[in-house]
Amino acid sequence: MKKALLALFLVILVAVPFFLKPYGLYLISLWVVMTIAAIGLNLTLGYAGQISLAQGSFVGIGAYTAAILTTHGWPLWSAFLLAIAISLVIGWVLGYPALRVQHHYLAFVTLSFATLVYLVMRNEEWLTKGVYGISGIPRPELFGWSTRGAVEFYFFCLGVLALVSAATWWLVRSPWGRAFTALRENSIRANSLGVDTRRYTLMAFAIGSALGGISGVLYAPLLQFIEPNAFALGLSLSLLLMVMVGGSGYFMGPFLGAAVSVLLPEWTRFTGNLYLIYYALGVMALMAFCPTGLLGLGERVFKR
Repeated sequence: MKKALLALFLVILVAVPFFLKPYGLYLISLWVVMTIAAIGLNLTLGYAGQISLAQGSFVGIGAYTAAILTTHGWPLWSAFLLAIAISLVIGWVLGYPALRVQHHYLAFVTLSFATLVYLVMRNEEWLTKGVYGISGIPRPELFGWSTRGAVEFYFFCLGVLALVSAATWWLVRSPWGRAFTALRENSIRANSLGVDTRRYTLMAFAIGSALGGISGVLYAPLLQFIEPNAFALGLSLSLLLMVMVGGSGYFMGPFLGAAVSVLLPEWTRFTGNLYLIYYALGVMALMAFCPTGLLGLGERVFKR
C-alpha cells in the first residue's frame, strides 16, 4: 500500500507541471524548495528534538551565496558547495548553546541569530546590496541542458529534492538517526547508554542548517531576485509551521506541511478577502486538537 501511494505521488510530481500555468509552476517549484528547508528543520526539531527559529536565515545564507557567485560568473554547483560548507560550520557553532539551554531558552538564542543575519543582509550593502536586493540571478545550465524555462527549472529542483530525500531517508534509519531519536526522547538516558549527546546535538544543527542552505541556493534562481525581507523571522516561523502541521518527526511531514503552507492559501482564495483568516483558524484548530500534525492525525484514525 505504501509503495503504491509513493509511486502515485511520484507520477503526480512528474506529470503536474505540464498542466499548470506559469503561476502554478512557480508555486509548485516553491513547494519543492521549501520542502528541502523543512526537511532540514524536521531533522533538527522532529528527530533530534532541538528547536530552531533560524532555519530561514540559512535559506537566506544559501540564497545570497548563490546570488553573489552566479551574478559574478561562477557556476551554481560552486554555490552549492560553498553554501553547504558555510551553513554546516555556522550550524555546528549554533548548536553549542543547545548543549547548555533547552526549549524556549534555545528558541531565543536561535531567534537572536536570525535577527543578526537579517541585519547583516539589510545593512552590509557592499556585499548584499542591502534593501535594493540582487537581481538578474541566472538559472543554471547542466551538460548542455538549460533550466531557464519554468518547467525545466522545476525538474532541476525536483531532482535535488529527490537526492536530499534519499540521503535523509538513509540518515534517519542509520545509527545516527537512531541516536537523534534517543536524544529527542531522553537525552539523559541516551547519555547513560553511551550516546555522545554533545556530538549528535551539534550534528543535528549542522546537517539541518546545511539543508536550509541547499534550499536557499535553489530559491535565488527560482525568483531571480532576492532581498533581505524575504528571509526575516516570518520565513523561519513558516518553516516551523510546515514541520508542525505536517507532523514533526515523520519523514513525510515536511512534504505535507509545505503543501499546506505554500499551496493551501492559494487554493482558498475562492473564499474572498477572508481566505487567510480561514487558513489561520484551520491551522490553529489542528494544533489545538492534534499537536502531532496531519500525519499523526491520520495515524490515529488508521489505528482506530
